[in-house]
Amino acid sequence: MTDHITQEKSHQILILRINRPDQKNALTHAMYTALADGVAEGHNDPAIRAILIAGNSECFTAGNDLSEFENGLPDTFQNTPVGRFLFALAEATKPIVAAANGPAVGIGTTLLLHCDLAWAGSNTTFRMPFTNLGLCAEGASSLLLPRWLGRVRAGELLLLGRPFDAEKAERYGLINGVCDPSDTETTAWNACLELAALPPAALRATKELMNAATAEEVSETMEREGQQFAQRLESPEATEAFAAFKEKRAPDFTRFN
Repeated sequence: MTDHITQEKSHQILILRINRPDQKNALTHAMYTALADGVAEGHNDPAIRAILIAGNSECFTAGNDLSEFENGLPDTFQNTPVGRFLFALAEATKPIVAAANGPAVGIGTTLLLHCDLAWAGSNTTFRMPFTNLGLCAEGASSLLLPRWLGRVRAGELLLLGRPFDAEKAERYGLINGVCDPSDTETTAWNACLELAALPPAALRATKELMNAATAEEVSETMEREGQQFAQRLESPEATEAFAAFKEKRAPDFTRFN
């Protein structure tokens, strides 16, 4: 367990907190491993009724730590730390709740697609800048967003990679509501308390039924996205995007076709 992911168990709820504020909670391989292990622990602990994923009042997560991803992925996608975390979320049988404030970039947005409930602070900015970095969609977002939002709205978010605020996220049905940033986690926590008081087997059965129609498609899509993502990480476009990010300049994609 890395110090940048903390665990706390209280009132039959497991809190997984992203805690790397000096780097805007950017996620490393070690942090993904800790998150995947945390979700698995919550799944295997009969005392846990719900899992809450949170950052802090100023930042949820800035997404992948690019310094660790510019050299590619260390294994086939499903066996990588990020792959393990995404599949753990998608296959979780217990309710997962998210509380997001501030930047929610890349996987900071796509992980919400696998949460059962989510709230965001009014200071939250969502963005999936995969194409902007020479990469591609992940987290089954290429399947779920067109299906949930319609193709043109999904295109705005995935192809253009435009940022959007919490009000739009609520309007699009990606979160349950918008909170004052100081109240976001409390609101999510109270929902977890409600879940913990309900019959656990009934919750699991209902969640399984809700996910049954798309579970196989989600798994296949995440694997397909992961293969493409790994290839894109090694592409000249991603090399240029990552270099521009480090050099604090605009990337130049004009020479690519």
